[in-house]
Amino acid sequence: MNILTFDVEEWFHLLDCDATASVAQWDWFESRLDANVDRILQILDETGSQATFFVLGWIARRYPAAIRRIAEKYQVGCHTMEHRLVWKGSREDFRQDVDTGVKMLEDITGQKVDAFRAPGFSIRETEGWAFEILHELGIRFDASVFPAAHAHGGMPSFPVMEPALIQYNGITMKEFPVSFKTVAGKHLVFNGGGYFRLFPYALIRAWSLRQPYLLSYIHPRDLDAGQPMVPDLPLKRKFRSYVGLKTAESKLRRYLTDFSFTDIRQADAQVDWSKARVFSL
Repeated sequence: MNILTFDVEEWFHLLDCDATASVAQWDWFESRLDANVDRILQILDETGSQATFFVLGWIARRYPAAIRRIAEKYQVGCHTMEHRLVWKGSREDFRQDVDTGVKMLEDITGQKVDAFRAPGFSIRETEGWAFEILHELGIRFDASVFPAAHAHGGMPSFPVMEPALIQYNGITMKEFPVSFKTVAGKHLVFNGGGYFRLFPYALIRAWSLRQPYLLSYIHPRDLDAGQPMVPDLPLKRKFRSYVGLKTAESKLRRYLTDFSFTDIRQADAQVDWSKARVFSL
């Protein structure tokens, strides 16, 4: 099972970056959203691929036409309203952020939003309450779990790298965790984000062939070789954010040609949930 997802953000929506930390600062930067969305839609159309787009409510409010173009053919999910890490706020902060984002997306697309991804995979074991809130807001599918340690969250105790059921306080959530490969003790999401840009395609393809479950996540900025550089980034973060931009688009085209990818709703229909592992928080 190969699932393709996009986190629809601007090129400057970097976590842990002082220059882009607040919503007020985002107005200072030029927008590259429209062109980047059109690039992705063209790639998907040319390769006959499906995908789920997790969209920031802030993006949808600013660029509703771009989100409508996505929704014409693809599943739209919520990525919160303002790109906040879950554990940095209260339960009520999270509820308001997601509720506002979901309503914004539903108003613009005219479609039910039933899928969610937290920024930075920031739902940890200690934030099980987030699934209860998501359930109350009509979310059926979550793709926020990183089943290992992660810089912004992660769930090392999550039992499997495959679709599973999360139970918390009487509710059940269908979970599609991110996939990765462990190399020398490090968890590498080789088929998305910075590692996808870094690694040669031959290695990405070889690793993908060995994994029965793949969930790839890509940001529009990962394919934008002409984007400016966010100021004052530490050297390590600068490398992670800008390495491999020139070849990422061609890699993605090859990846979607060599492998068949679907979206989360279609993947849901392929899962025998009666046999899925249950993870209780």
